[in-house]
Amino acid sequence: MRIAFMGTPDFAVPTLDALVAAGHDVVAVYCQPPRVAGRGHKLSPSPVQRRAEALGIPVRTPVNFKDPADVVAFAELTLDVAVVAAYGLILPQALLDAPRYGCINVHGSLLPRWRGAAPVQRAIAAGDLATGVTIMQMERGLDTGPMWRSAVIEIETKTAGDLTAEIAMLGARLLVETLDLLGTQRPEPQPETGVTYAHKIDKAEARLDLAQPALVLERLVRAYNPAPGAFIELAGERLKLLAVDVVAARGTPGTVLDDRLTLACGVDAIRPTLVQRAGKPVMATAALLNGWTITPGTHVA
Repeated sequence: MRIAFMGTPDFAVPTLDALVAAGHDVVAVYCQPPRVAGRGHKLSPSPVQRRAEALGIPVRTPVNFKDPADVVAFAELTLDVAVVAAYGLILPQALLDAPRYGCINVHGSLLPRWRGAAPVQRAIAAGDLATGVTIMQMERGLDTGPMWRSAVIEIETKTAGDLTAEIAMLGARLLVETLDLLGTQRPEPQPETGVTYAHKIDKAEARLDLAQPALVLERLVRAYNPAPGAFIELAGERLKLLAVDVVAARGTPGTVLDDRLTLACGVDAIRPTLVQRAGKPVMATAALLNGWTITPGTHVA
């Protein structure tokens, strides 16, 4: 098929690779414009842009589709279908209607649960036992379109990074399988019940409230790993917690209980096992405490 691919982060790269490997004619790749990144504040292209350029596929990076010229340029591609995976821009109706078979999205949840921008993180934080991926026909509503295929993935103790990578690979395979159905089958409408919204993660959410139960906080640590990174304020310094264990212990919430940095919570306690100081590499908590003495009784903000 003649295809345009639309995606931006690492999550989308496996789908682009799968389309090329399946022999489809990917005539253009759309992704968000390069962003300023790093200490040098240089423009950095997205993972999808880098991969498309390595594959020799033309890349387009419109800021949005408010310029009619961008809409016309898309229509002139005379596509069979557009494939979308974590693109990050809302597509106007003119784009949704332009390809012969419309636009198909790879979404990282079992719709209609967790429509929206952060389905993987919200599923982990909510304590869901499983999530998955849905291949969806796009329409103007936020992830409301009918579904072509879906598959379940157990969450277990995975971080958002682990789960996103797993969903990306599974979604790429399901997307290629879905393309074989176009013109011969129809997608199924989403159920009207069970709708939830996965709002974008605000960095302020990543500050842990140790008055919450330890089990809740452990899920939040996994949900915010690798980004934005759950954190506490310890001795006037921000400390990211990238992995924690839940331990049975009691104390005033927010208090360091022992020399292993065990932190009292509203119920039980968390013991960080993987941490990161500002401007420092990720390290085991034991290594952190070798050079930074935190006495029991210290209060954490």
